[in-house]
Amino acid sequence: MLSTLCVVADSDDDKFATAVTASFSVQARAEPGVMPRVMELFAKRGLVPQLWHGTVNGQGLTIEIRIATIDCDAVDYLARCMRQIVGVDTVLTTID
Repeated sequence: MLSTLCVVADSDDDKFATAVTASFSVQARAEPGVMPRVMELFAKRGLVPQLWHGTVNGQGLTIEIRIATIDCDAVDYLARCMRQIVGVDTVLTTID
């Protein structure tokens, strides 16, 4: 099982100390229910991604998601939730 590690430089303002821009790359089966189940994770938390791009290649689906001003705990949690969705094979995260 993969996990995400989020490391952010210290800041004087604790409120934004862990606020980052995160990118998710999701590899999944090209099935109708996968994309809405991934999107639901963001919608339930009131998060609107800056970028949402889905591409189907044969039997595979790639979803690229970018979201700004999200804390590290939320990034880790969302990645873990995505990995539990039926049809999702891989979830990679990048922190800017």
